[in-house]
Amino acid sequence: MRVLGIDPGIAIVGFGFIDKKGSQLSPVQYGSIQTEAHTDPALRLMQVYDATVQLIDRYQPQEIAIEKLFFNRNVTTAFAVGQARGVIILAAAQKGLKIAEYTPLQVKQAVVGYGKAEKRQVQEMVKMFLRLKEVPKPDDVADALAIAICHAHSAEVYWKMNEVNKR
Repeated sequence: MRVLGIDPGIAIVGFGFIDKKGSQLSPVQYGSIQTEAHTDPALRLMQVYDATVQLIDRYQPQEIAIEKLFFNRNVTTAFAVGQARGVIILAAAQKGLKIAEYTPLQVKQAVVGYGKAEKRQVQEMVKMFLRLKEVPKPDDVADALAIAICHAHSAEVYWKMNEVNKR
């Protein structure tokens, strides 16, 4: 199974593709989509959408895992991130991907084993799980890989729980 993990944002979208074969996880590609500050918000959203579509077309994931939006003190930032999540989810839905959403607490619990883990602990576990030489930068990329790892470990339960919740 190939999973695309996404850490959404308007300035930086972290992404990470991983393959799961049995219990083995391996990185395929990871990086970030970046948009310029002081650019029209609609143009930035279009850039995020277009880049997401290109990544999906190139790396052909079966499923996407994206971080759920959590409350942010800066409402303007929260709205912008929510809009970016929307265009990413739209791109995935148009490509027929299964879409899973995880809270930061769920990701930390799945990757580190502790829901209140520090960012550095998550990054080190990402490095270890994927046998990387160094922690991916910027932080958004490591976060995206953590989301992909979380889904790779949780997908079967996630989809079963969603079926139960639909009833």
